[in-house]
Amino acid sequence: MAPVGLLVVGAGLRGTHYARRAVATGAGRVVAVAEPDPVRRDRFATEFGVPPEGVLGDWAGIDRRLADAAIVATQDVDHEGPAVRLAGLGHHLLLEKPIAPVQEAAERIAAAADAAGVLLAVCHVLRYTAFTDRVRAVLAGGRIGQIVSVQHLEPVGWWHHAHAFVRGAWRDTASSSPMLLAKSCHDIDWLLYLTGEKVRRVSSFGGLAHFRPSSKPAGAADRCLDCAVEPTCPYSAPRLYLSCGPGWPLSAVTPSTDPDDIRAALRDGRYGECVYNGHNDTVDHQVVTMELSGGGTIAFTMTAFTPMEQRKTRIFGTHGYLDTDGATLRIVDFRTGADTTDVLAAAPTADHRDGDHAMVDAFLAAVATGDRTAIRSDAATSLASHRVVWAAERARHTGTVVTLD
Repeated sequence: MAPVGLLVVGAGLRGTHYARRAVATGAGRVVAVAEPDPVRRDRFATEFGVPPEGVLGDWAGIDRRLADAAIVATQDVDHEGPAVRLAGLGHHLLLEKPIAPVQEAAERIAAAADAAGVLLAVCHVLRYTAFTDRVRAVLAGGRIGQIVSVQHLEPVGWWHHAHAFVRGAWRDTASSSPMLLAKSCHDIDWLLYLTGEKVRRVSSFGGLAHFRPSSKPAGAADRCLDCAVEPTCPYSAPRLYLSCGPGWPLSAVTPSTDPDDIRAALRDGRYGECVYNGHNDTVDHQVVTMELSGGGTIAFTMTAFTPMEQRKTRIFGTHGYLDTDGATLRIVDFRTGADTTDVLAAAPTADHRDGDHAMVDAFLAAVATGDRTAIRSDAATSLASHRVVWAAERARHTGTVVTLD
């Protein structure tokens, strides 16, 4: 089959990552890019050989179908415009999660894709890992009986949280998304995928415990490069960015790996700011309790105060117990007493690139063949898990238990 032609809207980390996979496999080719930042736009166009007529500063001027499909990887608040426009022009859509920060915008995107008859695949990449397939097979085989309760931890990582959610693009919920949507909609969606049930009721607690001015150490400066406390601070920007090497997370700070350029970026940019300056309002810890339609429960914890590791999940069933950290899978069978632990050969990575790759492959195959069965996260499915997130946020802000329709 001929490679699927791709228009990439948003030439940042995610858009570039997905495009690289598409081109590397030969299943896709980039024919156009829309990116307002001239440095990113030119770098992307050069890497993928985009013809001059396909190098665009904005998606708003697009008035015809430019490609078979579009990858929409803009910031969260900017998803609706390009997704609705490009779907209406006949582009199939690979849309970075979340669909949109608010429910009404997400529903308009889904409606536009439905009206145009195009494929809309949302990037809930955890659904596509071999590890997920393995866990689902254990559950489907009845090895632990009926699921009664689930305990799940997302260990964001202390430095990762400071990078993305205190200093980075997701630090302000008004211009991005709540933490539970920006980061943890992966987890909520994955948990519903494993259990195969809908959520009936939700409660949630959490807040901003540490990354605020009241936690600022005595003698700390507003920028790390000026700070006497920096050498012993766990959130030191120079320590992180001068030692992490090329690629992410340094690529969010500067495209250069030269130490002088990195220091210059930290001197002037947001990534060199003290994490206690108060420019952020994203929660640094949150718990969500969900009651499932079948009566079971899920307890989910997101916290910044961990190493950046693979997610940890325990599933308690009527006939057995499952415990996994992504690298190992322990199953205890109550009927036989058997207690086995397998080391997983295809363990997921903390940056979930294995799921990213499988998802891109599935999307391109669906576009090329017209067979949508490989897509595990269509608009309706993703909207269902997003609605749980919005309900959890209502519960957290109001101190109530929210019942879903």
